Amino acid sequence: MFFWLESTPLALWVSLSFWAYPVLLSVHIVGLSIVAGIYAMRDLRCLGVVSEPPLPLFVRFHRLALAGLALNVVSGFLLFSSQATVLIESVPFLIKMVCVGLASAIALIIHARFSAAIVGQAHVGESDVLLESPAIQRLSVLSLALWLSAIVAGRLIAYIF
Repeated sequence: MFFWLESTPLALWVSLSFWAYPVLLSVHIVGLSIVAGIYAMRDLRCLGVVSEPPLPLFVRFHRLALAGLALNVVSGFLLFSSQATVLIESVPFLIKMVCVGLASAIALIIHARFSAAIVGQAHVGESDVLLESPAIQRLSVLSLALWLSAIVAGRLIAYIF
């Protein structure tokens, strides 16, 4: 199946074009910056490392983070398709995929908890107290660790086959 994927016209275009791979890699980095940046700021805010912005604001940023994740899925699939047989056996690639999957699941859990805590709250300060619970803080630490691990593993793909 991975040999077939590499031989598709789209995968061949990515691997043979002078511009396709570098442009897709750039798009992938932009998507990563959006998704990991928003979630890292949210996690740091939940941990009290930074005091702004208010936590309820991250409910609105969630859609933007999902757009960044969508950019990564599309660009990542295209990049993967050009080297599928190599990447599917790459330990850093597999670690990256597991970390991204788990970090994304945690992002959805935190978002659901934020949305539930914010509904019905009259004042931003009241919801901030609910959103800084020990459970949210543990999820935030795990989220930060997973996004960081995904970034490191992604960089190691180029150096460790």
